[in-house]
Amino acid sequence: MKRTNLLSFLPFLVLLLLPHLGSKPILASEDVSSYVVYFGSHSHVGVITQDAMDRVRETHYDFLGSFTGSSREIATDAIFYSYTKHINGFAAHLDHDLASAISKHPEVVSVFPNKALKLHTTRSWDFMGLEHNSYVPSSSIWRKARFGEDFIIANLDTGVWPESKSFSDEGLGPIPSRWKGICQNQKDATFHCNRKLIGARYFHKGYAAAVGPLNSSFDSPRDIDGHGSHTLSTAGGAFVPGANVFGQGNGTAKGGSPRARVAAYKVCWPPVKGNECYDADVLAAFDAAIHDGADVISVSLGGEPASFFKDSVAIGSFHAAKKGIVVVCSAGNSGPADSTVSNVAPWQITVGASTMDREFASNLILGNGKHYKGQSLAPSSLPHAKFYPIIAASDAKAKNVTASDAQLCKIGSLDPQKAKGKILVCLRGINGRVEKGRAVALAGGVGMVLENTNATGNDLTADPHVLPATQISFKDSLSLSRYISQTKKPIAHITPSRTVLGTKPAPVMAAFSSKGPSSVAPEILKPDITAPGVSVIAAYTGAVSPTNEKFDPRRLLFNAVSGTSMSCPHVSGIAGLLKTRYPSWSPAAIRSAIMTTATTMDDIPGPILNSTYMKATPFSFGAGHVRPNLAVNPGLVYDSGIKDYLNFLCSLGYNASQISVFSGKNFACSSRKASLYNLNYPSITVPNLSSSKVTVSRTVKNIGRPSTYTVRVNNPEGVSVAVKPTSLNFTKVGEQKTFKVTIAKRKGKVAKGYVFGDLVWSDKKHRVRSPIVVKL
Repeated sequence: MKRTNLLSFLPFLVLLLLPHLGSKPILASEDVSSYVVYFGSHSHVGVITQDAMDRVRETHYDFLGSFTGSSREIATDAIFYSYTKHINGFAAHLDHDLASAISKHPEVVSVFPNKALKLHTTRSWDFMGLEHNSYVPSSSIWRKARFGEDFIIANLDTGVWPESKSFSDEGLGPIPSRWKGICQNQKDATFHCNRKLIGARYFHKGYAAAVGPLNSSFDSPRDIDGHGSHTLSTAGGAFVPGANVFGQGNGTAKGGSPRARVAAYKVCWPPVKGNECYDADVLAAFDAAIHDGADVISVSLGGEPASFFKDSVAIGSFHAAKKGIVVVCSAGNSGPADSTVSNVAPWQITVGASTMDREFASNLILGNGKHYKGQSLAPSSLPHAKFYPIIAASDAKAKNVTASDAQLCKIGSLDPQKAKGKILVCLRGINGRVEKGRAVALAGGVGMVLENTNATGNDLTADPHVLPATQISFKDSLSLSRYISQTKKPIAHITPSRTVLGTKPAPVMAAFSSKGPSSVAPEILKPDITAPGVSVIAAYTGAVSPTNEKFDPRRLLFNAVSGTSMSCPHVSGIAGLLKTRYPSWSPAAIRSAIMTTATTMDDIPGPILNSTYMKATPFSFGAGHVRPNLAVNPGLVYDSGIKDYLNFLCSLGYNASQISVFSGKNFACSSRKASLYNLNYPSITVPNLSSSKVTVSRTVKNIGRPSTYTVRVNNPEGVSVAVKPTSLNFTKVGEQKTFKVTIAKRKGKVAKGYVFGDLVWSDKKHRVRSPIVVKL
């Protein structure tokens, strides 16, 4: 393939998917699918013109044509995306053999299938949310009238509901002149952008490649799902008084950066086998968002952990980081199992989910006087103080139905003659939580109690049920089962939902929040941070119900949703504020400020717990729970750049020629292999302390006044940590100091497995904390 001055074919994206052209197969093989071929970065100089992009597209056609030996027309038809701005690649229809042949080309970084990713929200389902007064910092530093107006947050998601008051442009000035984005509403005249919602695009060619031709209703960035409006308003929604969900959680809604400009990039569509978003579309959206002028890109989606060169979110966020754009990603909802975290690239900020000190209480009262704490957002309630018979759902089993299906309260599994007039106790899991309540209602039940499993423990989710209902913990579920089985005529009452503030303990890690260690690069602690992600209230779509169920006719302006999808945009908003306050800070410096100022304590106070009320670890919360008011003045930051990340990839053993192509420059791995542990990250992770000791290096930059910092170490169990030097004296802003950390096994018998500690630099005003994670 010939190079041009225009283009440096580093990572090149090719999604090749040509099932047929008319009636003729495009390729010889019947095994045709869609692929991404990734070359790396372009070498555009200055402003990227339309002519330059057109020439790039032509080179993509020529490249594919050189492999197929077919006519130019066939190669042109095969490619459905050509990435022409910052990401170099294309997406097309290819058979397996052709994709394999292309992957061997020396200027191709990777070729990978156009995989399906999923949104990181639990909805009303259990397949393994912005609160009403959210995380807008209270400090006067953030309260300047026009603070953040020139800042732009891009959201890769299901689009946006532009009519929401969260996207009102009242009081905002002109759109920043640097913005290059568009409002892609040519086929949806009802969709409008404004000075708040300054851009909206949609990308569905990768989705169509997997599911088949789409009708015209897909040609709009409008949110018909609710997820995109919720996450975008969490990150940058405007102030909206009186926001609530069925009257609960009433207050003023506002995003993390409430005066930021926002843009929506719709990449997720109706689910196919549980997945909504495709690699080809994600890459196209990243390419556009980088070019349009985004300052922060918020990504509440992800897939199974994969090689960085075959991960669309990792690739897209790398190109964004090269341009100084902060990329914030959700950690995933596959907890509480270990090694389930996704979005683990070191150039991303990865966010777990935890509770906040607000609950929507709906308690269960038994005939014996026992009260059990529950949660619900059901708008309907039972008559005051009236008790009803309560039975296990399995005791209302319909004929020819398994006891397991009845216990789960699946639709059609319950006998109306047995369920009518009763409160039924259903088991959480498999089918939707709200769907279970509908099954009870259809069978004539008057209420539902949703029991947690051992895995979900104390993890309670407030759902907008269609009948009086509440969800209780696993421990309380066991007590309830004993009461029902040991009582001749068990009765119960469910209290109406009410908003409770100041709950303890909080935060608590959500059971669904994906956990480390990273299966791709265990030397980097992921997630990086945790933020509110349970029963988060934010803007919603008017197209569907709050349950997203077709049987539900209700519509809400705001909805409470849970997932790492909801915690991610909290941090996106905070990153936006920091980027606005400190325009010269790199994405790594912003991540460092957020991580090193986080807390590992709850409001009791005590250590942050998991959903079973055991002590959580950094594999759940990373550096801890975010504290934005402290992040604005962290004292010191751990900075790093693209070169550092490339050296890290070299250390991981990635092919040197691939890395050179990936970087877009003449980068060469050092002849002396660098230590995996020396990436200047705000955490220290040693996943295999096989030798007697390991020494790692870190560098901190002073971003405050002249000061002297001293170190304090909390040693992990069975490990000794020595830091040299033990004090760092800074005489000016921007000054950098390097220190070394030696981690050694203690003598004697020690338990095997991961152990945790921390390292803190302090000048008595700032506390710069880094987690230490070691596997013995």
